[in-house]
Amino acid sequence: MPAPSFYLIPGLGADERIFRNLQPLLQGTAVVLQWLTPYPNEQIDHYAQRMAQAVPTDQVCWVVGVSFGGTIALEICRIRAQARAVLISSIPDAESLPPLLRLVRATGIYKLVPPQLLKLFPRAGQWYFGIKNGEEYQLFREILRDMEPTYTRWAIHRLLHWDSTGVGRCLQILGTADRVFPPGPAPVDYLIPGGSHFMVLSHAPMIAQILNDLTATPQAASVVAWD
Repeated sequence: MPAPSFYLIPGLGADERIFRNLQPLLQGTAVVLQWLTPYPNEQIDHYAQRMAQAVPTDQVCWVVGVSFGGTIALEICRIRAQARAVLISSIPDAESLPPLLRLVRATGIYKLVPPQLLKLFPRAGQWYFGIKNGEEYQLFREILRDMEPTYTRWAIHRLLHWDSTGVGRCLQILGTADRVFPPGPAPVDYLIPGGSHFMVLSHAPMIAQILNDLTATPQAASVVAWD
């Protein structure tokens, strides 16, 4: 049996650094897909086609997306029949957008607030994303420093106006303490107690175990209980 292949997509504004605790623990090949600069007014399906060029059309693989990366993972899996999407701290469809983000969409306030404003209030972002002091906060500050405003504004708009009609099945890993995409009434495949929106870093061993177990038993989709 060939070694499993993972394609990792970071969250909005993040890069391969977000996977630095997870990637070494994965059993198989793990490739981080880098964000591309969006074209003016580019639709999400066209953007996903460009991202998908790194994923062979006939390869059985797992496309693992964090936050907005989960949205792109689902879009890639629309056009890669052998790929399966795994969402970390993300939502499986547009109907799962939480109330706060629905309000942001309805008011259009995101159009008025420049994304780089968050750089001035990192502690507010720390609370919202559930980031601990120390290593996590340092990485968060680095990500904010390197955030590209054009891409970030595009990604926020596409997330808030995502048409998920006909999107395929996925496996969802959520944290119980996620303030961005909190668990709702819909069932979640894997629920990490205490996991925040930054849990791909803080709970990497737990997430790695889930992903590694999936490659051994691809049909597994039950809730994992952690001590």
